[in-house]
Amino acid sequence: MTKKKVKPKIQNPKSKIVSLSGNSVVAEAAVDAGCRFFGGYPITPSSEIAADMSRLMPRVGGVFIQMEDEIAAMGAVIGASLAGAKALTATSGPGFSLKQENIGFACITEAPCVIVNVMRTGPSTGLPTLPSQGDVMQARWGTHGDHSIIALAPSTLTEVYWETVRAFNLAEKYRTPVILLLDEILGHMSERVELPDPATLELVERERPSTPPDEYLPYAVNGNLVPPMADFFSGYRYHVTGLTHDATGFPTESPAIAQALIERLEAKINQNLNDILKYEESDLEDADIAVFAYGSVARSAQVAIARAREAGMKVGLFRPVTLWPFPKTAVADLAKQVKAILVPELNMGQLVSEVERVAGLTPVVPLNKANGQPLSPNEIKNAISKLAAEVQ
Repeated sequence: MTKKKVKPKIQNPKSKIVSLSGNSVVAEAAVDAGCRFFGGYPITPSSEIAADMSRLMPRVGGVFIQMEDEIAAMGAVIGASLAGAKALTATSGPGFSLKQENIGFACITEAPCVIVNVMRTGPSTGLPTLPSQGDVMQARWGTHGDHSIIALAPSTLTEVYWETVRAFNLAEKYRTPVILLLDEILGHMSERVELPDPATLELVERERPSTPPDEYLPYAVNGNLVPPMADFFSGYRYHVTGLTHDATGFPTESPAIAQALIERLEAKINQNLNDILKYEESDLEDADIAVFAYGSVARSAQVAIARAREAGMKVGLFRPVTLWPFPKTAVADLAKQVKAILVPELNMGQLVSEVERVAGLTPVVPLNKANGQPLSPNEIKNAISKLAAEVQ
């Protein structure tokens, strides 16, 4: 698992320096990662992703389709994935809610795909043009039943590029939907980004079956947690259902098979945490206080921490890039190292509950804002100062 963020070193002269919005960076990265299908429905503040994909897909032989709503868009993405394409959709708030049933279908059918959620303030229509981190728990538990999920939350636009590529790699490797969480700030801001030559990227392709079509069992694992996946229309015929199924893909109510299926869907993610988890630690060597921050809030937190250190306070940053699975072990170790943890979030307290769950006796203090305005460095620094006085 990654403790320090290392900026990729681009040696290839075909790399280029650009200034793009975060939403446009997602589209560029998706194409470079091999995405060849986009199914979506426009919704603020993610619509630029769809607009860019409508322009980029034809250039690479891909398919763009705008569906009648977000439910249909998610269904189209699953269908494209079953047919062998790397597939993407993008949405926000209410659209993410509408996609949840089909995200559950993607989980149980093990259809790899990437869902971008550019978060805005809710609930319901809320503040459509303003930022939030209010969908963090929905990313984990939005669809019903027991399931594991991978959700990533970059903080810079360079990281948006690389985490989009990683989202596709993880989806293909583990046959699972992967959620990329931005917010309106990251989606609409622009900054310098170095785009690599796509030929230099290390891309993952799903494992295809080596058995003849008449011997293929679509969900037979044979000791591997991730079964090979045949493309529809490639000579393999098999059954796909949202019902609990056996190795043939047909429904079953066998308690033993049902239990084994759910356990495997959990295990293929939870037994590969070293590959999936990614986080950054900075200025924590001597810290009394840790700031746990993610996404755009981590940008403000980094400035606040620098100012607090100039004022003599011992404070550092823990920034999860992988939000789900939650980095429990790393946060538990952090809690043993510091006297208190501050958790600033653009919501009324979501990941703070996960930090509290593993922090033991170490005080965990929330800093919440849900009015559509960013958390400023001064707000975070003031909270650090107050906490520093309390833990003296």
